[in-house]
Amino acid sequence: MGLFERYLSVWIALAMVAGIAIGATLPGLVEAIAAAELASVNLVVAVLIWAMVYPMMVGVDPGSLKDVVKQPRGLAITLAVNWLIKPFTMAALGVLFFEVVFADLIAPEDAQQYIAGLILLGAAPCTAMVFVWSHLTRGDESYTLLQVSVNDVVMVFAFAPIVAFLLGVTDIAVPWGTLILSVVLFVALPLAAGLWTRARLGSEDRIEAFRNRVKPWSVIGLIATVVILFGLQGQVILDRPQVIALIAVPILLQSYGIFALAYAAAYMLRVPHRIAAPCALIGTSNFFELAVAVAISLFGLNSGAALATVVGVLVEVPVMLSLVAFANRTRARFT
Repeated sequence: MGLFERYLSVWIALAMVAGIAIGATLPGLVEAIAAAELASVNLVVAVLIWAMVYPMMVGVDPGSLKDVVKQPRGLAITLAVNWLIKPFTMAALGVLFFEVVFADLIAPEDAQQYIAGLILLGAAPCTAMVFVWSHLTRGDESYTLLQVSVNDVVMVFAFAPIVAFLLGVTDIAVPWGTLILSVVLFVALPLAAGLWTRARLGSEDRIEAFRNRVKPWSVIGLIATVVILFGLQGQVILDRPQVIALIAVPILLQSYGIFALAYAAAYMLRVPHRIAAPCALIGTSNFFELAVAVAISLFGLNSGAALATVVGVLVEVPVMLSLVAFANRTRARFT
């Protein structure tokens, strides 16, 4: 793992502190950034999200899709967990905690925002960091690429309907136009640009060299987005610092529960560990870049939904590292 990947949670925490400080000392700057909108899309954040997402989409190899038939069980587990289980359990946990368990601690309007953010996280599975987790568990890199590629293709068609359905179930108004625009802008177009870039570069060596050059921009985009978000949310956090811990609770339960489900399914179906470990980790991780982007587009930069998606970023790395350690300790149990 590179320096930024290894200490991503540290950088996110520092960006949170910096954002709160900037929001308190330079409120006009943050408000000017928040006002730079066109068709409900913040232009500054849109550029930062593209900086995050585009390097990942360059890694999507359409040629790997033909290998689906060689190991269908691992891919079947990933798709079932990502699209039939994870979004719905995340929504259920959000409702359980913010409408029941934490009902006395959170205002109802804030609770709805946090639930919306959790729904966006749950419906956006798998990030490019999965390649790091796969490597750390000695996973099959080609099969991991296959799983990520298939997941991103499914996301183009499945993300918007699932989000709209779950937001509707939880009585949150769904701005369909903005939702579809967000999927096109932050999934379909970056994927098309990534495929075009691969075609232009040609060889895998040139593709990998290009990805290494642009990858730092992904981290820069993420850090800058967090600074902006917490610049707007600073006063709320200073007034109620416990809100970060409250949002983290359902995210942690979801992460460990989904991993246990996918890993156990892979074990029972006798999937080799080099595929089983990445398979479970892909289902556990979140495409938080997309979740953050859509939360901002749908609910605004200073919304509780956007804050909830950023909390997902904060807990992602330490959770995934703990699961990598568990997968490595249990490797011998797999045939």
